[in-house]
Amino acid sequence: MRFHWRAPVRAAAAFVVVSVGVPACGPGGSTRESESPAFITVFAASSLSTVFPQIAREFSVANPREAVRFSFGGTDSLAAQIGQGAPADVFAGASATYGDRLWAARQIDRPKPFCTNSLVIVVPASNPASLDSPRDLARQGVKVLIGAAAVPIGTYTRQVLTNLGAEYGEGYDQRVLANVVSEEDTAEGIVSKISQGEADAGFVYRTDQWADAANLHSIPIDAAANVFATYSIAAIVGGTRTLEARAFVGFVLSSPGQRLLRAAGFGPPPE
Repeated sequence: MRFHWRAPVRAAAAFVVVSVGVPACGPGGSTRESESPAFITVFAASSLSTVFPQIAREFSVANPREAVRFSFGGTDSLAAQIGQGAPADVFAGASATYGDRLWAARQIDRPKPFCTNSLVIVVPASNPASLDSPRDLARQGVKVLIGAAAVPIGTYTRQVLTNLGAEYGEGYDQRVLANVVSEEDTAEGIVSKISQGEADAGFVYRTDQWADAANLHSIPIDAAANVFATYSIAAIVGGTRTLEARAFVGFVLSSPGQRLLRAAGFGPPPE
């Protein structure tokens, strides 16, 4: 049975393809075909675009015959493409919802949580709007960026705004949403625009701020109002590299993979 669930599929420009692993070369630099590594194709949430290549390099050191290439993008678009039969070996999403749907459709192994993340508000290093707390985002004239409603960062942001309304009063979330000047497909799109001064503040993952701390200052969100995202990973079934894909999944869950995730600011998976 084919998988008929659909999510909005955005343009291919939303994806960044990265390959990790260099084919062996013979004399004069020519590739020895018999020794070239075979690629494992990983569809991963764009918030993993810094740490996953690091994990892949260590994986390839431990498994010299294997190399990894990535398509990074919004979790919803990645899941939709897999649902429509896109060639991939591993799915790693920033929300467990999409992995659960793919698993229910028998297109991936049972997803395993491998890390967590939380949200922060980021402002340009110069903080031109003089923002000090989440309350300030409701001030008239503040330009705010959030994720689109269909992507995890957008879903989480709306949950946080609702939660903050309990502290700041009824209508807080609507006042902030009225200040939204753009809804982005990925957290990286928000980071880019904030870094360039195109808006005063945006909601992103904590790890996004860590990765660009020189250009972004963060305004913390109280833990009681924050949302903690659980990332899940699974091998895609029915492909030609299922065993190798499961090996990569195992490496992400292993001590070396988890060490790199912690160093990048990700939290441990839920017990």
